[in-house]
Amino acid sequence: MKTGVGKVPTLLLIVPLFLLFAEPAAALRCGNKLVKEGMHEQQVIAICGEPDSIRHLGYALRSYFPPASRRLGPGFTEYRYPGYGVYSQEVIITEFVYNFGPRRKMRRLLFEGSILVTIEDIGYGYHKSR
Repeated sequence: MKTGVGKVPTLLLIVPLFLLFAEPAAALRCGNKLVKEGMHEQQVIAICGEPDSIRHLGYALRSYFPPASRRLGPGFTEYRYPGYGVYSQEVIITEFVYNFGPRRKMRRLLFEGSILVTIEDIGYGYHKSR
């Protein structure tokens, strides 16, 4: 009869391997709500309030792929994506900075076309002047 003693060392080797390939989850907590990439500017403002700083950094040209789909029958749909860069759109790049005080880190949020694409830590905050 075999015991499960050999399974534990194997498990201890596999779990850290999964952690190596896990992507960090970029999110911002405002109160008890969570702000994640892909949210609209107005959703972020509704959750976190007005940012301490807003800068318009410029414009960028982004390609996007509108999916073409057709229904093949009940339960079957075919999705086709046109070639790379079929459509392009000029989007404005906006930066929001939130200062949560000297004991918490400030957060920099980058929006492309009003959609949140990046959340970064930019060091500890500061006391706001009155």
